[in-house]
Amino acid sequence: MKIRVLVVDDSALMRGLLTEMLNSAPDLEVVGAAPDAQIAREMIKTLQPDVLTLDVHMPGMDGLEFLERLMRLRPMPVVMVSSFTLQGSETTLKALELGAFDFIGKPRADTVNSMEQYAEELADKVRAAKSARVQLRRPAVSHGLTHAQPSNTRQAGSVSPSKPRPLAGVGTGKIIFLGASTGGTEAIKEFLLGIPADCPPILIVQHMPETFTASFARRLDSLCLPRVIESQGNERVESGTVYVAPGHSHLQIRKSGGILQTELSSAPPVNRHRPAVDVLFNSAADVVGRQALGIILTGMGKDGAQGMLRMRQAGARTFGQNEATCVVYGMPREAQSVGAVEEQCALSDMAQRVLAALAR
Repeated sequence: MKIRVLVVDDSALMRGLLTEMLNSAPDLEVVGAAPDAQIAREMIKTLQPDVLTLDVHMPGMDGLEFLERLMRLRPMPVVMVSSFTLQGSETTLKALELGAFDFIGKPRADTVNSMEQYAEELADKVRAAKSARVQLRRPAVSHGLTHAQPSNTRQAGSVSPSKPRPLAGVGTGKIIFLGASTGGTEAIKEFLLGIPADCPPILIVQHMPETFTASFARRLDSLCLPRVIESQGNERVESGTVYVAPGHSHLQIRKSGGILQTELSSAPPVNRHRPAVDVLFNSAADVVGRQALGIILTGMGKDGAQGMLRMRQAGARTFGQNEATCVVYGMPREAQSVGAVEEQCALSDMAQRVLAALAR
């Protein structure tokens, strides 16, 4: 049976293009196309689609407001279609927080030669959305506190005072390496909300376009106790700081003159990704060895599995998110299947387990 898709976009051209792309896949069928939220709502009732593609910006009720109501009244898998702009990036991150499964940028006229690749990526995301676990989101709070934003966090988008940089922290000498993909933006946020300001350095690869990673880092920095930055390369790796790989480059760790530093690379994609989790994890195994701690969270595909295996073989502690709490149990499953994961746990327990391992 084909996966039934409803396309929601205010542009007739975009509705036609997305419909043509999705219908070209043998297992997908666009059952309707709506120009606005009101029509989409009626179509959902009558057509009962499996997956929705949703434009971020629409006249009348915009995509975010519609998504929020949809996830409250009739939760279903939603793939956001967003423009690759700063405003589009920030809006898309809010959509993921509200429960959208994933996002994809809008196809552009100047990338005609990659339309086939775009259609393949769009189809893959819709397929994954159909089988994914729809998760309702709660407002961000730190572990142990509920019903209100803790006083030591800030609203996303606010101007943040510079955070102190502790000279030593929990598990001094250790470094945390984390990889994620689909569902990872919210999973990473939940993990970091349980991490103290004086944490060991944390290096993160989240599969994400380059126009999104700076906004993602700023959003995490506004909510979490550690300082979160988009890595620019050549930074000295310091405790209390989280380094997010930029969407255009692989992130690695290197040792120069006895000092650990970040390093960016424009080498070809690995596992179809740049940045790739395997590149980060391989550098952790080579440079940090048993002083490293690896974490693999929700995501499609197998990126990170072999790199994490090398980390474990080098003596690092390794953790994988369990199936029950993953949006997509792809990357953690692959890592588990090759023997790379030492300990599996629920996302809600991950920070506590990691801190306990660091303390030991």
